[in-house]
Amino acid sequence: MTENELDRVLRQLRLGGMADTLIARAQQARAEQLGPIDFLNLLVHDELERRRDRLVERRIKAAQFRDRKTLDTFNWNFNSSIDRAHVFELATCRFIERREDILILGNAGTGKSHISQALGMAAIHGGFRVLYREAHQLFEELVFANATDERSDLVATLAEIPFLIIDDLGMRKLPASAAEDLLEIIMRRYERASTLITSNRPLEDWPKMFSDTPAVTALLDRLMHHGHFLQSRGKSYRLHESSLASRAGKAKSAS
Repeated sequence: MTENELDRVLRQLRLGGMADTLIARAQQARAEQLGPIDFLNLLVHDELERRRDRLVERRIKAAQFRDRKTLDTFNWNFNSSIDRAHVFELATCRFIERREDILILGNAGTGKSHISQALGMAAIHGGFRVLYREAHQLFEELVFANATDERSDLVATLAEIPFLIIDDLGMRKLPASAAEDLLEIIMRRYERASTLITSNRPLEDWPKMFSDTPAVTALLDRLMHHGHFLQSRGKSYRLHESSLASRAGKAKSAS
């Protein structure tokens, strides 16, 4: 069988990873005088890598991140208030294995969304399914699901995803059912899956924000029972960048 024929057969068997590297690996095998088992091992490795990469891409797409953020691109020097060691420990994803939760509080623009999405990316690379939702989007979906008799299906989906990220809680006015909806999600996920919530509102504002003190007390009790708490203080990085850009523009105009 020629290399072209073997390439065609591999693709028919849906072994595209092997087919893509067949010629290069054959050349490597001849150059290094590899035996058949070693040659086959290289091809199998290539196939596994291709399938893993495709799975990661599918899961990133399914997560519906707002941005593709990683911890490597986070400006730790600008916001030194964040516990860097704690964040990198969370990036190992052991908290998902232990079904623990995360709460990140801080001013707008201080990196909460970046870190939450970066942890989501780390979780996907660690083999977990992730779902990202901005809080206002999540509550809008729940309101719509109520109106279309699809609430049970949506809540079931939200309950079973291994890592659910709810970002920017409190950035917009909440619907009347927000406290009840969020409490149900947290209760369904409690000790079964991991949830991350970010908010620019301090915890003492939550009862007023939700207009439901008992529900807030109950959801925070569950969220923090096996939870990690991070605070992101300081000025807005976005405003900082905007200010730098503005000054650079003025300097250019003056010159």
